[in-house]
Amino acid sequence: MLPLETKRVIIAVLSFFLLAALLIVGYIEGKKHIPGSKAAIVISDENEKCVECHSQQSNASTAVAQWKESEHAIKGVGCIECHQAEDEDIDSYQHYKHTIATIVSPKDCSRCHKKEFAEFQKSHHADAGKILGSLDNVLAEVVEGHATLFGNAVATSGCKQCHGSIVDFIKDEDGNVMKDRNGIVMIDPETWPNTGIGRLNPDGSKGSCSACHNRHYFSVAQAREPDDCGKCHLGPDHPQYEIYRESKHGISYIAHKDEMNLDAKPWVVGVDYISAPTCATCHMSATPNQEITHDVGERISWTLRPPISEKVDAKAIKAGKETMPWEERRENMQDVCFQCHTKQFVQNFYKQYDDVVGLYNHKYGIPTTNIMKKLKATGLITADIAFDDKIEWTYFFLWHHEGRRARMGASMMGPDYTQWHGMYEVADRFYMEFVPEVKELIVHGKAHGKASAAREVEKMLNEILNSELHKWFLGKMSSSEKAARQKAKNEFKKRYAGE
Repeated sequence: MLPLETKRVIIAVLSFFLLAALLIVGYIEGKKHIPGSKAAIVISDENEKCVECHSQQSNASTAVAQWKESEHAIKGVGCIECHQAEDEDIDSYQHYKHTIATIVSPKDCSRCHKKEFAEFQKSHHADAGKILGSLDNVLAEVVEGHATLFGNAVATSGCKQCHGSIVDFIKDEDGNVMKDRNGIVMIDPETWPNTGIGRLNPDGSKGSCSACHNRHYFSVAQAREPDDCGKCHLGPDHPQYEIYRESKHGISYIAHKDEMNLDAKPWVVGVDYISAPTCATCHMSATPNQEITHDVGERISWTLRPPISEKVDAKAIKAGKETMPWEERRENMQDVCFQCHTKQFVQNFYKQYDDVVGLYNHKYGIPTTNIMKKLKATGLITADIAFDDKIEWTYFFLWHHEGRRARMGASMMGPDYTQWHGMYEVADRFYMEFVPEVKELIVHGKAHGKASAAREVEKMLNEILNSELHKWFLGKMSSSEKAARQKAKNEFKKRYAGE
């Protein structure tokens, strides 16, 4: 039988060696370190000079400090691994002994992240740069600003910072890319700096990984934060962030953020966290039945962006292209919902959502769009100049601002955005502005040699207003409908009579 003191010594020695072993494992395997301790970073010989030089104050020292806190640093992925370039790359330059890329593109990230790159390149996010020819850009480049003067300021500092720019370079008269006195290639300031999600890069890839994974941390936890998506998905025409914050999902997230395990891998809803979903949960992250995806469209069934909503696969089908059917996308999203909600809850929610989209489409989206097409086709407004007629602004507000808000509010359980910021404002814009402006154009057309065209539009407007959805506006509500409304009104007054 060993003496008590001897036992204590043996236990102390064994504990020391166990602790040492754990530290060694933590150093080698990065993540498997003692809870509460900091994993060791790995600086290769190739990166040592980069880290040493750029750690100096005012010489990108913040970038190095952020990198040291990243998972890249733990795994030995350093400056050269991400910034290396070939001599023939248009954005490359010589930096001491290395050829360096000015722009780190998704293609560069694909050296390690092949799956994520492939998914992202086929996503709707990657095509966000296509806005460059849209009505939104007409507003920014022509109506609000100028396409060439003042650096195309609004589009450069506004639209393109979310949607992405076509990265271009300053060139001499012979078309050669110019360099500054340090030998660094000169990028056109109208196109850079830019981390837009649909940026068009010199190497042909689309997007910017740092749009979501801020450099140089490249943190998955930060990318899972709703605030991360809120950089772009907020405001009068796409307020998904505000809608989320209003919803029960957003309220629960704020209340239980500390329980979300945002840095867990693979971060499976219902396994790694149960408190609330974030944007990433619903659109990208793993469930017990689905892997993580960087194609944000794989769970979206409606497109809520255009004047008239359609199923998200409709355009591809019309063009004869193969794509994931909207039904499969909806099943993917419902799989996320089922991790917290019953089947009846989810299916009933989708019925509510579909009804709002259908109501918007048939009562407002389709009628106003058809009238606008007729006004242009008949010459009652100009067809080749955008936003030079008052009714074009009215129509734009109706679908691009209020109409989107209503549909998005319904899609994300934001009641105030569905009603007061949405369908109420759509109705007000339609009845109090759009209809009177159409009537004014009809009168003007009849008085200025376009009577035939005016009558065509008048006939269309009358058919719309006399339809089941709008006849109330003409005082043509049926007697049974009037009685039902009066009954509801009386009951409301009686209910609040004592207040």
